[in-house]
Amino acid sequence: MSFPESAITKLLESVAFDSDGLVAAIAQRHETGEVLMLAWMNADAVRETLATGRVTYWSRSRRSLWRKGETSGHIQTLRSIRIDCDGDALLLGVDQTGAACHTNRSSCFFREVAEDGLVEISKPLED
Repeated sequence: MSFPESAITKLLESVAFDSDGLVAAIAQRHETGEVLMLAWMNADAVRETLATGRVTYWSRSRRSLWRKGETSGHIQTLRSIRIDCDGDALLLGVDQTGAACHTNRSSCFFREVAEDGLVEISKPLED
């Protein structure tokens, strides 16, 4: 899915980027609603994602665009995008190929708080 320039411009005008020029982006499996990960996007990442349909984030550690799956092959294909009421968060509906998490799990949210601490609720995917 790709969007025309007019839609890209309207979204970018509506995003309340933080002082570092970033906005939180939550990736959610399009078919099931499972929350996969939280990452950050700058204006270039938002623009590239909307123009190409391939989800691109901003890597704060590398200080560069990060095309999800460019080294792992675990790509995210954009199916929908929403913006919250304050304009400071994006919700990406994606088709996920392989693991979403760098720990090789389907979701980055694989630990849950329990009475005795954190409990691992999902195992890494098998290769």
